[in-house]
Amino acid sequence: MAKRILTLALLFAVMSSTSSLNATSPKADRKYWVNTMLRIATPVYENLANETLRENMPVEVNDGSNTGKRANVSHLEALGRSFNGIAPWLNLGEDDSPEGKQRKAMTNLVVKAIANAVNPASADYLPFDGPGTQPLVDAAFFAQGLLRSKDVIWPRLDNVTRQRIIDEFKRSRKIRAWENNWLLFSATIEAALLQFTGECDFSKIKYALDRHDEWYKGDGWYGDGATFHLDYYNSYVIQPMLVDVTATLKAYADKSEEYATYGAKHDNYLKRMARFAAQQEMMISPEGTFPMLGRSCGYRYGAFQALSHTALLGALSKGISPAQVRCALTAVIKRQTVKDMFDKEGWLTLGFCGHQPNVAENYVSTGSAYLCCFVFLPLGLPADAEFWSAGDEKWSSQRVWSGEDVMRDAAVNY
Repeated sequence: MAKRILTLALLFAVMSSTSSLNATSPKADRKYWVNTMLRIATPVYENLANETLRENMPVEVNDGSNTGKRANVSHLEALGRSFNGIAPWLNLGEDDSPEGKQRKAMTNLVVKAIANAVNPASADYLPFDGPGTQPLVDAAFFAQGLLRSKDVIWPRLDNVTRQRIIDEFKRSRKIRAWENNWLLFSATIEAALLQFTGECDFSKIKYALDRHDEWYKGDGWYGDGATFHLDYYNSYVIQPMLVDVTATLKAYADKSEEYATYGAKHDNYLKRMARFAAQQEMMISPEGTFPMLGRSCGYRYGAFQALSHTALLGALSKGISPAQVRCALTAVIKRQTVKDMFDKEGWLTLGFCGHQPNVAENYVSTGSAYLCCFVFLPLGLPADAEFWSAGDEKWSSQRVWSGEDVMRDAAVNY
């Protein structure tokens, strides 16, 4: 119990000093982001590290009740999605700053939690190969998180845990991906296997990339499969995974001609994501709201993964500054992080702006909502990076709706 109290104290130490900062300063923004991220993620890792995740995490579904209807998959969702969002921040490593001490405490929790998640003897064992097909999704988000934290988390895992992860990834191959964004889940798992074992089933990567090349609709948008859906799946899944998978192939280009050929697609995928991210920035209203449209809006500000990922990679389009993106996303996070986003025990509820169970589809439950953590990717940039150090700037909609003379938008052809 004493160790648990110490961990919580380290994780939330920054909160006591936030109120003394200017609410609009870049330093205050970063502290607010860290506080909010930890408020969301800590219950997952505290419980999983103590083998009490299944026992304590509710599994709310869209009738507003805790029926446990998605209990076979919801806990892996909570792990895979939260980890993928906090991974770049963890990858900064520990240091002597208050935030560095927070990272150390969270890293210790994450390492212990992952070990329990892949241990068949643990009460919180979370298999990647079933039941059903949903575990493929969150095994892939977990794999993407490992890629995003490869300098810190993988080296901290013991050899038994590493091998168990590899075995779980390989067992997930039995799940057949649907002919849509799901192909990228298989591809991302194979990219992680390539990164951490030097081997993969390249046919799954090749097929996913080839199909998405066919499904590109233009001006930064892909179809989710052959047909177009106006929703946020280009951001939740498609564009970030295309970029991360090909980044891994590019790093292994000297090992295989196929890796080199498909890795060479990375730069164009990144340009397309930057265009899509620019459109996302323009969708944020002057008040920090954005349209609730399409599927899976219960993932809240996870809808901005593409914008966050582009900022993390330093690939924002010309005319969009890191500071204006920081300010826009901070406004969104503050607008959606309302009291009813959490239950009385600190777990996420279902909703878009508050507790709104009817927003959720039948495949959405408590664990699904942790995809909101994807917005926090820019915390993987150091505190002195321009994103976090530059002064406040208006974002696009603030400029245009205040009467500033702004540059027109234009489509791209790549």
